[in-house]
Formats: sequence, C-alpha cells, structure tokens
Amino acid sequence: MAVTTNAELRDLFRGPGGTAVRRREDWPRRRQELAAAIVPAEYGGMPPTPAAPTRVEFLHQSTVHPWEGVQIITLRVIPATERPIPFTLYLLVPPGKGPFPVVLNGDGCWRYATDAVAAEVLRRGNILAQFNRVELAADVYTMDRNSGLYTVYPEGCYGALSAWAWGYHRCVDALLTLPTVDPQRIAIVGHSRGGKAALLAGATDERIALTCANNSGCGGAGCYTFQGPGSETIADSFKAIGYWYAPTLRDYAGREAELPFDQHFLKAMVAPRALLTCEALGDLWANPTGTYLTHLAAREAYRFLGVESRLGIWFRAGEHDHGLVDWQAFLDFMDGQFRGTVPATRYDTCPFTDLPKAFSWSAPLPG
Repeated sequence: MAVTTNAELRDLFRGPGGTAVRRREDWPRRRQELAAAIVPAEYGGMPPTPAAPTRVEFLHQSTVHPWEGVQIITLRVIPATERPIPFTLYLLVPPGKGPFPVVLNGDGCWRYATDAVAAEVLRRGNILAQFNRVELAADVYTMDRNSGLYTVYPEGCYGALSAWAWGYHRCVDALLTLPTVDPQRIAIVGHSRGGKAALLAGATDERIALTCANNSGCGGAGCYTFQGPGSETIADSFKAIGYWYAPTLRDYAGREAELPFDQHFLKAMVAPRALLTCEALGDLWANPTGTYLTHLAAREAYRFLGVESRLGIWFRAGEHDHGLVDWQAFLDFMDGQFRGTVPATRYDTCPFTDLPKAFSWSAPLPG
C-alpha cells in the first residue's frame, strides 16, 4: 500500500496553459510537451543525435555450438561524433532467412544474458543483441565527466541515464543497417538502472517498437508522488548516484508532490508503441505499488489512442532480479505484440488491495 498523500498525478491530457488534448491527431504534439516537461528536468536532456549515419564494422562471425544454425556476430558501432566513441555490439542470430525481430539488451555491464535466456530468445525466432552501456558512461560512485560520451559532448547537464539511452539509440542505428533485422520489430529491455535507461530510450526513439523495463523503480517505471513503504526517493538517489540524473532534480528531494511531472509522463511518451514493465513484489526499493499507479495513469493515454493492449504490467513474487522467468514474461508479451494477440488478463492484473486515488482525470473521448 502506498503512503497517503493529498497530491495526485499530473493530467496527461492538459498541456501548458490548460490546453486540453481532444483528438488523437494531437497526440504527437502532446508527446513533445510531455518530453519537454520531464526529459530535461529529470535526466538533464539527451545528448545530440549525430547528423551523419552511424557506421558499423564487422569484427567476427561464426557458428555457435551446440545451437545448430545459430550465428554469433560481433560488431563495432561507430557513431558519427566529432571525437570517436566506438563500442561493441554482440548478436546471436537464429537459423533461417529472416528478417527477424530483435531483442536489444544493454546490461552487459551487469551480466550478459545467460545461455538459458539466449536459448529462449533464439527458440522464438528472435535475434539477441547485447551491448555494455557503461562503455558510453561509467557507472562508479566517484564518477566524473572526463570519460566516455562526456569527452564527446562535454556541454549540457545530461546524466548517465541519458548517455546509456543514447547508446540504445546508436545500437538501433546499427541494427537498421542489417538485412537480417526486421526494422518494425525492435524491442529493448533493461534491468534496474538498465531498466531506467531502457525506458528513457524507448520514450525518446520512435523506431523502438517495444520497450521493457524490469524492476526499474525510482527514475524508471516507479512513482515520485506515491512512495510505497521502503521505496527509493530522490534524496536516496542523490546520496550516491546523483550522476544518473539532472542536477536540478535534487531540488525536489522531500517535496516530490511539487514536481511538474511524474513517471506516467515517460510511459505515455512510448504510446502508441508497446510498453511492458516487469516488477517483483518483494522489491520494495523499486516501489511496485507506485509503479502500478503510473501504469494506471499511462493506460489512459493508451486507451485514448485505441491501443490499450500494447501496454502491460507483470508482477511476480520475489526480490530484485532479472531471471529466466522475467525474460519469459517479456518474451511472451513480445510474441503477443509482434506475432499475435496479447493475453490481456496476464498483463494487467492488480496485486494490491488498497490503492490510493492517484488521479481524478481520465482519457477524453477522442474527437
């Protein structure tokens, strides 16, 4: 159960000056307004998108045993930046002609997918693509801005989450050059701080067809306004990992209800594309109660756009982890989105019995 508060989540459909969104055709404009409200203030903005195409170099290709017909491909991704910042992208490609859907995972700094997870991705006819996001920005508690992407774009106040999300975007650049990739079926996933980065990446790049944030909590799928017991706050974040965010976010520590946005803004920016958040009920630090409230609020945007089945949330018992069962839930949702019908009851079940009232507005009837 969330902490009681008199605040409520900001209206998704009422923009600056009180202008209301009434037509589905107005959603792209409203999406830009949501981005202008949340991305600079929370994440410090995004690093620039290079003007020239990202280059790709093939470093290695071979078959993988014992997976018959599977190819492992190692690529060097070279963004068209003034200073070079190449990084490595690893692909496992299933047998067959393709083009295939892609699962892009940026959590190589934590661990690459296990053999069991990789086998599950490949069995379903998907490419597994993986990179190490900390090649773009270091993730050490003494981090300064003298390495990685900060040597390329030293100006601005973008945090590490933005740099990692930028890495997802450059991987998409690279994937779109490959004939084995289906450009309409690219999914991204991340866990914990990687889940925050994946959600930001999916919200800010419309080429990404499906976004999955696993146990992403504060700064991800969680909620600032409604904090469940034991959940991470802005003050907690700035004790050690403030470099993930915009420096000005610290100003709202202890007064989160005054924020002009909350994480339903970021989730709604993904609409009308597919979004899944995966949560562990025992992971209180990631605020599963607040995450469900931002899900309910974002669902109004999906409902307004007539694509409610593209939004899902999935809960399990247990603690903070990204194991095979989490991957299977994500891959089932991905199969539903890319290959068939989503089992809506599985991806919109409320495990809470006493939720606070988070908002009084609802999706307007589109004109």
